[in-house]
Amino acid sequence: MIRRLSIRVRITLGSALVATALLTVVGVAIHFQIMNITAESDQTLASSDLEAYISDIRTNPGETPDAPAVGILVLIKDPAGAFRVDTVPAEVRTALQKHPSGDASFVMREPSATFTVVGKSIAAPDGVWQLWAVRNAATSALTVSAVDRGLGVGLTAILVLFTFAAWLLTTLALRPVSRMRATAESLSERPDDAELPVGPAHDELSALATTLNSFIRRVRTTAHRERQMVSDASHELRTPIAVMSTQLELAHAHFGDAAALESEILAAQTSLSRLASLAANLLELSRLEAAFDTKQPHYESSTAADLETELMGAIDRARMLAGIDRESIQFEACVVSPEQKYLLSAASFGRVLDNLLVNAVNASHGTGEITVTLHQEASALAVLVSDEGTGMPDDFLPHAFERFSQPGPARAPGQTGSGLGLALVHAVIARAEGSVTLANREPRGLVVSILIPNI
Repeated sequence: MIRRLSIRVRITLGSALVATALLTVVGVAIHFQIMNITAESDQTLASSDLEAYISDIRTNPGETPDAPAVGILVLIKDPAGAFRVDTVPAEVRTALQKHPSGDASFVMREPSATFTVVGKSIAAPDGVWQLWAVRNAATSALTVSAVDRGLGVGLTAILVLFTFAAWLLTTLALRPVSRMRATAESLSERPDDAELPVGPAHDELSALATTLNSFIRRVRTTAHRERQMVSDASHELRTPIAVMSTQLELAHAHFGDAAALESEILAAQTSLSRLASLAANLLELSRLEAAFDTKQPHYESSTAADLETELMGAIDRARMLAGIDRESIQFEACVVSPEQKYLLSAASFGRVLDNLLVNAVNASHGTGEITVTLHQEASALAVLVSDEGTGMPDDFLPHAFERFSQPGPARAPGQTGSGLGLALVHAVIARAEGSVTLANREPRGLVVSILIPNI
């Protein structure tokens, strides 16, 4: 039931309950304190009622003490047991006769009333006198009752004011939440850079607004990237699909010509392989970017020895696929600590090298030397891939890692790549908390520098 209430109501009710408990404790404490004060006051007054008689008995023990003033309750018994002064009620006298003699202070509760009694024993030449002073506690009870009523009214008023203050303060404290909610409801109608309001105070609500704004920016970035990927993928897939459709139509038209039919089928198969590669790269790139954006923990790792083995495998694959001399692709590896680990799998490292080597082969047109070096430094693993190809235009270098980006004819005339290779390389290395840079070399060629930090 309580969970269905608003936060404002729950906080107010909780504050009211806590205040009720505290005020009850305070009221009870004050009540007993007033009772103690009135009881001590009655005892003090009763003792003062006996002072004159004590002095008179000590001075003139043979004389009968004077009668007390009206309203003063005193009982004085001489050493012979006779009551010289008696102004107390009969029921009190009867109870005091049964009470032991001596100095004492106590409360006597009789059917008619409650009394505070102070007893004194006075030694005189003719024996021991016993004196009692009695005070009716009705006045004290009235005082306590009046104080209790005042406390009840005052504490109730304090509770009401405290509850109202709790409601008001909670409303003011939650006002930024209301503004954030109103802004969040209208975010879809606002500019793309609109964010939730962050208050000037460095409190929990400001921290919440800052966190939500960061989340909104990530969601917008992801949504923009997905829209851009869908748009780019649609654009990139349109051409190979159209080409493959045309090739299949031509194959259908050449059913009677085996050689032409085979040529068209092989061409369609090449287009289909390009489509499959493009789809695989898109899926892999999307997975890596999603993991990077959401900061998912990375559990894959490999040793330097594993990466060195994968490097040699990538060199062999590049030589076989390119159909070029073994001497055209050279590599050098220097691994000092083979067991040192890095935050990427050997397969991911192989994909990085495959993309870079394919780009280098395409840029070199089968001529010129391609060199791959792997050096283990003190805090990172450094990989360099250099070629003697056409390089890249300087104005394209800052955009080289963007998806579907193409350097144009200056990089590789006739190249049919999808423009996802370097984007995939960048995503894999970023996932491994590393860095990758591109630079043209003199007199011609390109150098790709990769740095992967130690775990």
